[in-house]
Amino acid sequence: MPLCFFATDLHGSTHRYECLFERILRDSPDAVFLGGDLLPRVGQPLSSSSEEDCDFISNFLVPQCERIRQAMAARYPRVFVILGNDDPRCEEESLFSAESKDIWRYVHGRKDSIAQFPVYGYACVPPTPFLLKDWERYDVSRYTPPASVSPEEGYRSVPVPGNHIQWGTIEKDLETLVGNDELEKAILLLHTPPAETRLDCAALDGMTYEHVPLDIHIGSIAVRRFIERKQPLLTLHGHVHESTRLTGQWMEQIGRTVCINGAHDGPELALVRFDPTSPMNATRQLL
Repeated sequence: MPLCFFATDLHGSTHRYECLFERILRDSPDAVFLGGDLLPRVGQPLSSSSEEDCDFISNFLVPQCERIRQAMAARYPRVFVILGNDDPRCEEESLFSAESKDIWRYVHGRKDSIAQFPVYGYACVPPTPFLLKDWERYDVSRYTPPASVSPEEGYRSVPVPGNHIQWGTIEKDLETLVGNDELEKAILLLHTPPAETRLDCAALDGMTYEHVPLDIHIGSIAVRRFIERKQPLLTLHGHVHESTRLTGQWMEQIGRTVCINGAHDGPELALVRFDPTSPMNATRQLL
C-alpha cells in the first residue's frame, strides 16, 4: 500500500527538515506533501548559523533534496509543495526552477496526481493580522475579521492587479481549481483549515479587539463549504499551529472527507503518515 508523508509549517527550521529527510531516507515513502509556511519568516535567522542570510530554497532545500534523490535513486518520492501566508510569493521562481529539475511538484492552483489519486494545491488563507498579503484572500465575501488587516492593505512581494485583490475570494479560486472534477479520490493540499472545526482553533479565547470578542475559529468558511459539497477523499492543512494542543485533535471528518491539520506549535517536527486508501488510519508523530 502507498505510504505518504505530510509535514507543514516548518518555518525554515533546519532541525525539522533534517528529521523529515532522515525519515524519508529510512522509510521510502511514495509521496511527500509539504503544506506551506516552509521558509524562515522575514528577518528570522535560520537555526544553523552557517546558513544565515542564505537563499533557503536554493542553498538548503534544493541541495538536500538532490542529496536524497541521489541516495534513493528510483525510490525518490513524488514531492508536492505549496507555500503559505508567511512565505513571500517572490520565492515561486525558485520553486518552479527546482520543479524543472524534477525535485518536486509545485501545486498551488494546479492539479497533479499520485497513482490513482488526483492532487490539488492551494496556498491562500483568509485575512490575518499579519502584513504580508501575498497569500491572503477574502474568504466568501469582502469581510475582514476584527484585528485582522484587509488583503487590500499590507504589502506584497509581487505585484497583483487591484481588481484581483479587491474582488477575488477563496471560494471562487477553489471553484476554478477543480471545475467539474469528481473528487472522491482526490487529495487537497490546502494551507488553511476549514472553519468551525477542531483544526482551526487559535489561542484567542476571551480576547477582544476594540471591545469586540475575537473568534477562536480562524479557518476558511469557503474551504468548509467546499468540503461539505464536493467531499474529496482527504484534505491536508496547516496554518493554525496551536489548534492540536488546544483541542487535542489533529484529524476530523466532514461527511466522507478526512481532514488533517499537520501544524505544531512546538520545536519538533510533526510528521503525519497516511495511506490514501485508508486515510482514517493516519498517524502523527513528533520527532
